[in-house]
Amino acid sequence: MQPRRVAVLGGGPGGLYAARLLKLAFPASDIRVYEQGDPDTTFGFGVGLAAGTQRNLERADPDTLRDLVTAGARHDMTMQVGDQLVRVRNDHLVGVARTELLAILQRHAEKAGVQLEFGTRHTAGELDAELVIAADGVSSATREGGGFGTRIETGAGLYLWCGAGFALPDAVFAPVRTEFGTFVTHAYPYSGGRSTFLIETDERTWRRAGFDATTTALEQPGIPSGASDEISLRYLEKIFSEQLHGHPLIGNRTRWQRFRTVRCDRWSAGNVVLLGDAAHTAHFSIGSGTKLAMEDAIGLVDALREAPDAATAFARYERSRRPAVERMQELARRSQLWWESFPSRIGLPVERLIVAYMSRAGNVSLDRFARTSPDAVGTALRQYGGQPPEGDLVEWVLDRPLTHGGRVFPNRVTVPELERLHVDLRDPWSAEADALVGRGRAAGGVLVTGPPVREAVLTRLDVAERIRLETGALTAVEAPAGLRDDLAAGLVSGRTDLVRMTEEVA
Repeated sequence: MQPRRVAVLGGGPGGLYAARLLKLAFPASDIRVYEQGDPDTTFGFGVGLAAGTQRNLERADPDTLRDLVTAGARHDMTMQVGDQLVRVRNDHLVGVARTELLAILQRHAEKAGVQLEFGTRHTAGELDAELVIAADGVSSATREGGGFGTRIETGAGLYLWCGAGFALPDAVFAPVRTEFGTFVTHAYPYSGGRSTFLIETDERTWRRAGFDATTTALEQPGIPSGASDEISLRYLEKIFSEQLHGHPLIGNRTRWQRFRTVRCDRWSAGNVVLLGDAAHTAHFSIGSGTKLAMEDAIGLVDALREAPDAATAFARYERSRRPAVERMQELARRSQLWWESFPSRIGLPVERLIVAYMSRAGNVSLDRFARTSPDAVGTALRQYGGQPPEGDLVEWVLDRPLTHGGRVFPNRVTVPELERLHVDLRDPWSAEADALVGRGRAAGGVLVTGPPVREAVLTRLDVAERIRLETGALTAVEAPAGLRDDLAAGLVSGRTDLVRMTEEVA
């Protein structure tokens, strides 16, 4: 189709990128972006662009990608627990300052002929446009106007975004135990000699530290909406002083939040279509809102280019993008749950912990991680098996002996008679899962069973991990032999002691 007038609500990465791609695809169209903020005002710190995202942007718009990569900072990744540290290769990841990202996208949009209008608030209904693209973020007023079947799920953990005025040498994941509980930072460098520090904790620790009170205080009348939680920042910069190298934490509308996962039954209504966080969100530990929004823009413009009318284009866009988005949301859901329960695992050697981290959502196999980071994985396997690995990696893992409670098992697939514990739930840290952990404690040892599908197997590995860590009971997980890679990763990650493989088809 050839749209005459297109209005884009929201001047974030997704909206700006969609506007540029539309103008390149339809030079005769009038494309306008409406952003309620000022062009030089933004919040946030750095944005990460992974290798897969870069490949997608390269295919769609190599000029924009070239400027983003030039402005960014590449880095590897480390995990630090106390005085233990492991480093893994990940230099395809590029960190870009959010301010620079937006400046580049604004410049390229205007270069293509897009009109940018800042400083005024608009609704979809008041705009004279054939198509309206709502890229107005996680709190989208367009989406909340109704018609999209919105569902929002709020996470249990708390987090805040802050920054520091120096560039870390690598991304770093580091937990710190305090008198209140455990805080963990995910920090990474980005352009301009700065770093993002994202800090998470559980609700009990947050309340013990008094941060529920500081959060409430910021919500009182007379407090500017852009104020940061300075009390939290000053405390956190003390406990993360080693990672900060003496630098202070910088706030920018920095407040404790709970992550909201947005899902919509429909991404369009009439002449309005949702894009990016307005349509869906994925937890920041694995799903980048910037990545998903810019890839949405590519998919939407491709659909508009190929379809005869807006309704057909919107349906095609949603049909093409929804599977990838939902897969990312499921990976992000598992990653979010893993991070919200992170403190329970920090007794593992850091090399085994990095294996647990990489395999937490089920999208990186043990073999794949071993190919990219042989030193870290090799050390983890020696810690697990007592000797250097050889031959087929998964078979080697399954063949290692185990000593537990005075009993010796010749390998990890020899499972004694144990109480069977059937698990068929979505959240391994729910109240229902708590009851299963209690049963495992009473039994003294369990074989965790359930449906023979991969998603269910990954969940029962998490339940088995809880039983193993919280009760010390011998745990075994039953799963189809076709999922042996997942079972091997679970063994090395400390999620289970033993596994039993069946002939069922996964």
